[in-house]
Amino acid sequence: MIDVDPSLVNWSRAQFAFTAMYHWIFVPLTLGLSFLCAFYETIYLKTGNEEWKKITRFWMTLFGINFAIGVATGIILEFEFGTNWSNYSWMVGDIFGAPLAVEGIFAFFMEASFFAVMFFGWNRVSKGFHCFSTWMVAIGSNLSAVWILVANGWMQNPVGMAFNADTARFEMQSFADVVFNPVAVSKFTHTSSSGFVMASAFVLTISCWYLIKGRHVEMAKKSIVVASVFGLVASVFVAFTGDEAAYEVAQKQPMKLAAMEGLYKGERGAGLVAMGIVNSAKDPGDVQDPFLFEVKIPQLLSLLANREAGSFVPGIDDLVFGNTEENIMGVNTMMEKGKVALADLAEFKEARKNKSEDVAAAALERFKVNEEFMGYGYLSTPEEAVPPVSTVFYNFHIMAILGSMFPVIFGAFLFFSLKGTVTEKRWLLPVGLFTGLLAFLAGQAGWVTAEVGRQPWAIQGLMPVKVATTNLSVTSVQITFAMFAVVFTLLLIAEISIMLKQIAIGPEVH
Repeated sequence: MIDVDPSLVNWSRAQFAFTAMYHWIFVPLTLGLSFLCAFYETIYLKTGNEEWKKITRFWMTLFGINFAIGVATGIILEFEFGTNWSNYSWMVGDIFGAPLAVEGIFAFFMEASFFAVMFFGWNRVSKGFHCFSTWMVAIGSNLSAVWILVANGWMQNPVGMAFNADTARFEMQSFADVVFNPVAVSKFTHTSSSGFVMASAFVLTISCWYLIKGRHVEMAKKSIVVASVFGLVASVFVAFTGDEAAYEVAQKQPMKLAAMEGLYKGERGAGLVAMGIVNSAKDPGDVQDPFLFEVKIPQLLSLLANREAGSFVPGIDDLVFGNTEENIMGVNTMMEKGKVALADLAEFKEARKNKSEDVAAAALERFKVNEEFMGYGYLSTPEEAVPPVSTVFYNFHIMAILGSMFPVIFGAFLFFSLKGTVTEKRWLLPVGLFTGLLAFLAGQAGWVTAEVGRQPWAIQGLMPVKVATTNLSVTSVQITFAMFAVVFTLLLIAEISIMLKQIAIGPEVH
């Protein structure tokens, strides 16, 4: 058992969550707005209509502001793996660092190379090459997301690696398994498509503001048409990728799924909670109702989780205390096996240190029996394996409810735009004005669901967050937390101020 100050773990966790959430303000917009700029410029290239060039340059300016702030906040996150999570970096750096290195060498290099042409190449390179550069920036931005989410997906479902007992490190065995990890694939498709929705909603918000004010009407109408098509396709795709992501969660992280649905007692033909109020006094194993109020759709959770309406979906109690009828091993049992594994590993290392090879070989053989449960040996209680249920449940449902609204909103804007009556629908324009904010909230809620839902694990089932933490003083982390809070808030204020100024100016001067 390791002895770590819980305050240090919580402050380190809070600092990373804070900086990641700030970074996540900018990333989705970059992913989607880069493609929208490419769409607008392609139309300009095909039609030669200078109005589309003006539109392209206006949205490109807002993309550039957002891109710069996003890069600044993202670099801080990578440094935090060394400063706040050095134990994590030591134990899995060979695996986690590989996709990050590929991201830096290839994707970021592609972005940086064509970014200069995209912004400073107007009238200096051919129209075709400039449009090609814009597409390369869009593709490069999304390739960056691929590698970041490959790394994140590995943390949620560690594959393609083996534990080296001599070095006490996890080492990569198959780069292909890491890259094509089904959790990484579902995370990328769902995350990138939600970024497309966010960017389309952002364009709707700005364009509707122009229409309400009666400014730049033609530019706003043209922008809405393209954003509505992109947003409608992306929001429908998000629904499918979200279904696949939930299926992967059910198969690889059943505790997270149980928290997402507030499910304590597993059941066959489990219903999906469409909405509800969580009983915050509920604890694993007690007899209280998990909800004060709930509306369920019969059998839908079983269907989504296992592709079979009558299948069994384990609840928190089943996973914590075990369920022999369903052949589910509880966390309590896994903790016992994990502690045996850690004891055998310690004996192995001590024997190696004393050059007692026979003792070391015997200890290693015993360790291999319970190796897969090693991470559970660090937990103090079985209940520690349960994430904050209320936080995960509410954020998941906020994301899902908002996500179901976007196809309707984009569909309405596209329908009335094609009829040429969008400016006459005065009831619709305020909806579009707030769509960007709703998309932002949905994105943040999705991120909280994914990351809080996998607590207490830094690496699912292998390494709790408290083991991954650097042994710093709590005061040091509190000071840097405050510094980042100030700096990141100033960056956010700067981005919003510059964007508002550019939006107020409009497209004419670009």
